[in-house]
Amino acid sequence: MSARSRTPSERDPAQQAAHFRYVLRLADTSLVLGQRLGEWVGHAPALEEDLGLANFALDLIGQARLLLTYAGELEGRGRDEDALAFLRDAPDFANLTLAEQPNGDFGHTIVRQWLIDAWQLEIYAGLLRSADSRLGAIAAKALKETRYHHRFSSGWLIRLGDGTAESHERVQAGLDSLWRFTAELFAADEVDERMQAAGIAPALMELAPRWSARIDEDLQAATLQRPPGQPYPWHGRRGVHTEHLGHMLAEMQHLQRTYPGVRW
Repeated sequence: MSARSRTPSERDPAQQAAHFRYVLRLADTSLVLGQRLGEWVGHAPALEEDLGLANFALDLIGQARLLLTYAGELEGRGRDEDALAFLRDAPDFANLTLAEQPNGDFGHTIVRQWLIDAWQLEIYAGLLRSADSRLGAIAAKALKETRYHHRFSSGWLIRLGDGTAESHERVQAGLDSLWRFTAELFAADEVDERMQAAGIAPALMELAPRWSARIDEDLQAATLQRPPGQPYPWHGRRGVHTEHLGHMLAEMQHLQRTYPGVRW
């Protein structure tokens, strides 16, 4: 330990573990979503959207790098951003289940992006007041990027939802398919409660109504129907994932797993 003063998390092992887990959840969600968007490169419906999604992927992976580096320091086991990204198995990942869902068509991807963008807007805005100044600084940078992401995704949601009969039908189908994963967004557990009590993280129950109001406003503009709530068996933030994550990680981690520790 350096000469700097220790944080409360570093003095309490249980609190430090929760702190690590909280930061890891944010990192993994950005990393996994960035990887999914990267799959669109060369396949988007138009050049502008191809470049836009690629830039969003870079933004998200940049966020993930900052958060994974910090998570590794909080963990204190010597794992850097690369080790955490490429040398963990699916059950060790703590991303939102929504982020790992396959791209589907362009409308499906837009719905997934829009739902997570709206969630990250609330999370990062809440973290600006975090007692953890480093996490707050990361959130401030991420928030600027997320505002732009949300303008893009909500704009396309409205354009497609209030467009042709086919585009409306496709986007509504994507929303109906993905909505079940939104129940996880504000399902607080012990990690969230510890971080809230320490002033590190915002209270999820306070963020949920703002997210919901934002969602309803965009849905109304897009002439889309909000699906009913659905029970769900997954909870990616606790390591319970759909089968899609394992397949995605097999591709994402292939080079590092094949040539461990190689330097290029």
